[in-house]
Amino acid sequence: QVQLVESGGGLVQAGGSLRLSCAASGSIFRLVAMGWYRQAPGNQRELVASIINSGSTDYADSVKGRFTISRDNAKNTVYLQMNSLEPEDTAVYYCYYSVRRYSGDYYYIWGQGTQVTVSS
Repeated sequence: QVQLVESGGGLVQAGGSLRLSCAASGSIFRLVAMGWYRQAPGNQRELVASIINSGSTDYADSVKGRFTISRDNAKNTVYLQMNSLEPEDTAVYYCYYSVRRYSGDYYYIWGQGTQVTVSS
């Protein structure tokens, strides 16, 4: 069973930067997309950024121009570069890989979550 291991979270002052990494423990076949969600206390989980096989990316409006998602296929790793961080970015960040089954439906593999705290 492939697992996703996240790293890179922490405490940073407003305006600072962090880089999150999410590494898969093995190769994943029929990978469709990778991305990041976040969840702040009392809030629903929010899609932050995603990247599909073609390399096309998508971002939540709240992070456009500040966050960049990228991947290294050779390392089975997806990254989230977060710049100009704001206190509102404080949350637990979860990476995911979306995989297509032979049957055609999809399932998700999730990382364990990493805390990002931005102080004002």
